[in-house]
Amino acid sequence: MKHKYLAITLGTIITSFLILLISCKKLNDSTSLGGGLIPPVDNIHTFDTTLEVLAFNDTFTLLTDTTIYNGAYPHYLGQITNDPIFGRTDAKIYMEFLPPNNKFSFGNRPDSLHIDSVVLILHYTDTFGDTTIPQTINVYEIPQTSNFGDTTLTIRKSEYEKGALLGSATVDPRSLNDSIQAYQDTTANQLRIRLNDAFGQRLLNYDTTTALGREDAYSSDSAFRTKVKGFALESVSGNAIMGFDLQGANTKLAIYYKDDNGSTDPAKADTAVAYFKFNTSIGAVSANFIKRDYSGTQLEASVDGTTTPDDLVYIQSTPGTFAAIKVPGLGGLQNSVVHIAELIMEQVYDAQDTLFPSEKLYLDAYDTTLKNYRTIPYDLTFDFSGNVNLSTFGANPLYGKDPFGNNIRLWRFNLTRYVQHVVNKTEPVYDFRLFSPFYLDEIYRPGGFGSGEDTSRVWVNDQIGRGRVRLGGGNHANQKMRLRIVYSKI
Repeated sequence: MKHKYLAITLGTIITSFLILLISCKKLNDSTSLGGGLIPPVDNIHTFDTTLEVLAFNDTFTLLTDTTIYNGAYPHYLGQITNDPIFGRTDAKIYMEFLPPNNKFSFGNRPDSLHIDSVVLILHYTDTFGDTTIPQTINVYEIPQTSNFGDTTLTIRKSEYEKGALLGSATVDPRSLNDSIQAYQDTTANQLRIRLNDAFGQRLLNYDTTTALGREDAYSSDSAFRTKVKGFALESVSGNAIMGFDLQGANTKLAIYYKDDNGSTDPAKADTAVAYFKFNTSIGAVSANFIKRDYSGTQLEASVDGTTTPDDLVYIQSTPGTFAAIKVPGLGGLQNSVVHIAELIMEQVYDAQDTLFPSEKLYLDAYDTTLKNYRTIPYDLTFDFSGNVNLSTFGANPLYGKDPFGNNIRLWRFNLTRYVQHVVNKTEPVYDFRLFSPFYLDEIYRPGGFGSGEDTSRVWVNDQIGRGRVRLGGGNHANQKMRLRIVYSKI
């Protein structure tokens, strides 16, 4: 009998230890928010549950994405031609350079000035994609017939007509942050494309007076635009897009010229340089057109218009894709105290992820009454300075391992207060939208249900074009998207 009681006692100890171990493991799996404030899951007073998530892939269109981009933001240029998951990307830049001031002059001596060279220079910031493949960049003049600068410059509609080819350069993205040496210009982080001399001589020839029977194109910005509308830049090769700061110190049109001082002796000629800048303070305009092509990709195959949930979720930054997220069991929760509720999602590893890493993700809710999207009630908030709590909300990626030992990123969106209000029947059950925007304007309600609300702008990422990730959907075999809740019964 003693042996029997001893066996029962040992069994009880082992069972208790296993329950404690499992409880600790469950707790550690879901306490990236709140830490020691959450009571331990003992399945007596505190429980956890995982709700099923259904995910459906979709893509934004001209009608659903009206993001406006201006010269204050980084602009991307290049081509991604080999991403088997997300397909092709073609990024083009349209911009204008303006003289530094009205009544600008090279010296008003057209018969004495001769072009040496003219170089278009952009201030390089970063590369997204494969930096080992060279990019060939062409520069075209925007013709006077183009409506560039006359329309709202959205990233999906701003592909403009191009005219004569002015110049071309093949560059290695890895070398763009190297220092260069040029006349009165020694610095790093430059893309330099030499334009043809005939165009440069045109710029010199415009610097004349009406007394010589010619129009002075430098009397005003509007007068200059009647002669030079702007420039279209596009890539014809590569597997990356390169970022440029149009307002950076290195962005300029450098016009190198010589003044012969009335002499035929080249030794007596003076060398000079003039810089035209991208200056938004005097009305300079730009456009960054980014075209996605998903033909033949995994993503295209998943956007099939059916009601079948997807086991893989494809999120690409603006202009890109989104996923509709449904949690069928959310409305059936019993009255309880919700300690934490996290929508957990994991990257499904692919070797291409090192070339094309992800950016911040964002989650909002669809209001069927207003037929519009809103911020997640109570959990997405603004402070008194207008800053949004993206980090604690869960927009920033965390880092971990997948079941096979690969390094991955994962996201845990904090929905605790919203879920508590759903449990209390003071907030309706919403479907969610997961995506990676640059910014968005949507409904924000700082108070409780039925209180005043307004449209607020939420800034999520710092740029467009770069960033994509493939996530496990709700029915993925190993990395399910899930809503995990730790709660206590009342």
